[in-house]
Amino acid sequence: MATKNLLVTSNQRFAFGENWQRFLSSLSDAQIRQAEESLRSLLGTERLDGRTFLDVGSGSGLFSLAARNLGARVRSFDFDDTSVACSTTLKRRYYPSDPGWVIEQGSILDKEFLGRLDRFDVVYSWGVLHHTGAMWPGLENVAALVRNDGLLCVAIYNDQGWISRYWLWVKKIYNTGAAGRLMIIAVHAPYLLAARWVVRAIRGRTRLERGMSLWHDMMDWLGGYPFEVAKADSVVDFFSGHGFLLQTQRLCGSRSGCNEFVFLRRDRGSR
Repeated sequence: MATKNLLVTSNQRFAFGENWQRFLSSLSDAQIRQAEESLRSLLGTERLDGRTFLDVGSGSGLFSLAARNLGARVRSFDFDDTSVACSTTLKRRYYPSDPGWVIEQGSILDKEFLGRLDRFDVVYSWGVLHHTGAMWPGLENVAALVRNDGLLCVAIYNDQGWISRYWLWVKKIYNTGAAGRLMIIAVHAPYLLAARWVVRAIRGRTRLERGMSLWHDMMDWLGGYPFEVAKADSVVDFFSGHGFLLQTQRLCGSRSGCNEFVFLRRDRGSR
């Protein structure tokens, strides 16, 4: 658990769980339905009955809840204790005493913890592995959790070159303390919150995709450190080398944000 201890003691690590806890205080049924529709669209299926679903870095627990609502047997884990508490809150609210949804604390970088897990029909890790401080080992570890003919869904921050380096600098300043946090919010909120909302309103898309919240999404973006990025081709090549076939990808192009991928696992030698 050396990696876990290193991240816990880092005073620069963003409090992801606290942000998700605030998000849950205003979670609506409409947002839950949006999350369910996001999963349907990404996976290309209406239901997940009879399938196992692993939520790696479950955050608020919203997508674990969505997967359970779609019929999957769900296992959720997160490195952040407060995020684990968020998932537990949702389970207590919607699925009390349900053996079909298991929640625990754990790290995708902890081989001992991962060794106790089964292999899953669907492994979902959206916007998580680039925040571990060891993205490529995290990607390798998550690949091993998918059973043959199973699906792996990952979203990784798009590599924009010098722009990504700028955002890394922003995130480091944000996590230096209250003064740094206030300065970063004051400088960036007019664009990330107000201007972005106006653009979305003009397009008739004031609700964020995946059931997210504009404010909490902004805070996650400004403060989300550790922070790593990758080019889409690098992610595809990596998983191709691990026996996966690309099924779907949704790319940012030149914009900031996450590239989304769905891979099908095929053991080497299978046709």
